Amino acid sequence: MRTTTALALVLAVAAGAANAADPESCETIRLFDPGWTDINSTNAVATIILEALGYDPKVDTLSVAVGFEGMKAGDIDVFLGNWMPAHTEFRKDLDAAKAVEVLAQNLAGAKFTLAVPSFVGIKDFADLAPNAERFDSKIYGIDPGTGGNKIIQAMIESDAFGLKDWELVETSEQAMLAQVTRAEKAEEAIVFLAWAPHPMNVAHDITYLAGGDAQFGPNYGGADVYTVARTGWAGECPNAAQFFRNLAFTLDIENTIMASILDDGDSPAEAAGKWLKANPDALGPWLEGVTTFDGQPGLDAVKAGLGL
Repeated sequence: MRTTTALALVLAVAAGAANAADPESCETIRLFDPGWTDINSTNAVATIILEALGYDPKVDTLSVAVGFEGMKAGDIDVFLGNWMPAHTEFRKDLDAAKAVEVLAQNLAGAKFTLAVPSFVGIKDFADLAPNAERFDSKIYGIDPGTGGNKIIQAMIESDAFGLKDWELVETSEQAMLAQVTRAEKAEEAIVFLAWAPHPMNVAHDITYLAGGDAQFGPNYGGADVYTVARTGWAGECPNAAQFFRNLAFTLDIENTIMASILDDGDSPAEAAGKWLKANPDALGPWLEGVTTFDGQPGLDAVKAGLGL
């Protein structure tokens, strides 16, 4: 009798552990997206996996400033695009208010500075002015008012690197890269705003220029990207939080998914789904210690959801 009772108790405890996932209030997970292709990509990957786990992720398109205010107000749960040091001022405010907590670094080695096609043969900001004629004294940027363009314009106005007679050509991401393609085909020199992750790093042989630390930051405008959650959310929703703590990307992953979106015309969901089906080994580390919303094995559920 005692043995039977003990066995029943063990089975009951085991069943309870198997179903010990997140509370009902955690089923909906609210994220935001500034409209950047890299965050389109990472949000799409997270969304596919979370849905297969039984969660209901909702992604709002919001500027960084508005999205962070939403986290302070408790209206947004998670953000996958906290670029540092670019978001230092935002984080100072959020940290002072104890509004967010860092769950993980989800990308290392990002960069953002000026670049040239590698055949041009220069490697430093200081090499631009001596080659002004080759470049027609022009630096190609993206949309007017963006941070990168402002840095370039400030360089010109302050005569940094002897660039006072140069011109910033403000266009758009697509128009700038079309100009890079034309210059490459004609074997003409061009200097432009470049960053990683981005499929431009796959489509073009790029040399990022050294020497711009004072303008763009060290390590070629180097950045790391973090996953942050509103304070308290990880404690309320530990299973979902574990998934976000595990979720990490590489430049190659993001370059590939972004290329599907920008070059092939796939939706973010289509691009992310293709990548996940082609790279199922990524799922194991991401789902370690993670169950479905109702407490079942997470990896099995996601593989089934992807048809793997």
